Amino acid sequence: MNILLSGASGQLGQELLPLLARHGGVIQVDQAVAKGDRVTVQQDLGDLKRLELLLYRTRPDVIVNAAAYTAVDAAEDHRDTAFLLNAEMPACLARWCARNDRLLLHYSTDYVFSGDSDRPWREQDSAGPVNVYGESKLGGEQAIAESGCRNVVLRTSWVYSGHGNNFVLTMLRLAREMPGLKIVADQVGCPTWARNLARVSSAVLDRILEVNDPAEYFGLYHYCDGGVVSWFDFAQAIFRTAHRLGLLDEVPRVEAVRSTDFQQKARRPMYSVLDTTAIQGRFGIERVGLHESLLACLEEMVIEPG
Repeated sequence: MNILLSGASGQLGQELLPLLARHGGVIQVDQAVAKGDRVTVQQDLGDLKRLELLLYRTRPDVIVNAAAYTAVDAAEDHRDTAFLLNAEMPACLARWCARNDRLLLHYSTDYVFSGDSDRPWREQDSAGPVNVYGESKLGGEQAIAESGCRNVVLRTSWVYSGHGNNFVLTMLRLAREMPGLKIVADQVGCPTWARNLARVSSAVLDRILEVNDPAEYFGLYHYCDGGVVSWFDFAQAIFRTAHRLGLLDEVPRVEAVRSTDFQQKARRPMYSVLDTTAIQGRFGIERVGLHESLLACLEEMVIEPG
């Protein structure tokens, strides 16, 4: 079995790679390739004609799309680029899968919701993104559904890992540079370790590939790790855990502030907690808690600093 993994060098892609390799050969694809990397195929994912040629040349059995435009604020000024990578590119993958009876695993976001809720968001709840990034990711979801291809779309939230660009690494950097920080305390969600999301993805693929008629498993699901926190709460957990592990010499002062105290181009949903009941019941998924996952992530930085 051949699996094409787009976004292979990203924080999720790096966690997916060893798990996908258990199923067969993995064709690694990404926009940029590190010097000396002779394995990853460099491909402009926004060049849809060349992307389609790559698909016909490699003919994967499964496509796992972990690539996305994730710069939330920059998307407000670069709407076309956000929609190209988050909506048109997944649509291209989905059309190819539909024509060739292949499976597409795609990732979306809690930012498809407005944030105006007093309970966790369910898959059937109406979307209402409040920024261009969310609109573009919703466009990708809709294009995949309209293609009629065999697909699983996993919405997730607040993804972090020990590499790439994410909140955990940003907080650690700022903590070393500044004695005090102001962190938003009125946006609430569920941080998700990329490794846990990769493990869930692998479990989903395992189930689909092992049954004779996997149609009942296709569709849209929510997955995030356990633990509902604000960005302020999350930052405090990062600093305390990192200090205990010796990654920080001291815990910085942290002040809780409101979203309106920050000048950001893009609005954020205030409440983006996802209800994971469906994926837990359908696939037997057990969620891991925030503190256990954060500790495991940071412990790896102690073992392999930098």
